[in-house]
Amino acid sequence: MDTKKPIDFLGTSRDDLRAFPLTARREAGFQLDRVQNEQEPSDWKPMNTIGRGVKEIRIRDSEGAFRVVYVAKFDDAVYVLHCFQKKTEKTAKPDLDLATKRYRELLKELGK
Repeated sequence: MDTKKPIDFLGTSRDDLRAFPLTARREAGFQLDRVQNEQEPSDWKPMNTIGRGVKEIRIRDSEGAFRVVYVAKFDDAVYVLHCFQKKTEKTAKPDLDLATKRYRELLKELGK
C-alpha cells in the first residue's frame, strides 16, 4: 500500500519512545504502522480531553504500561504528541498537559 502517511514526532516524543523497553518499542512501532495504513491500533482509546481526534495506543508488557498519544485525522501525517510509561491507574496530569500543549501548537502550525 503506497498511501502510508508519514509520522511526525512532536517535541521529545521520538526520544521518549526510544526510551521504552525493546518489546514495548517494537509493539509501538507495529501499532503506529497500522495507523499509518489507516487501520485502528489493536488496543486504543480516544483522548478527547486532549483534543478532537486524539487517540492513545495502549501497550502492556512485562515492564509496565506504555502509552503513545497521537492524532491521525489530518491528511498530511500521523502526529505523535507524547510517549510515556504509565505509572498509575489514571493518566498523570503532566502527561495530559504536555500532550494538550503539543496538540494546540500543532493546530496553530497547521492553521486549524
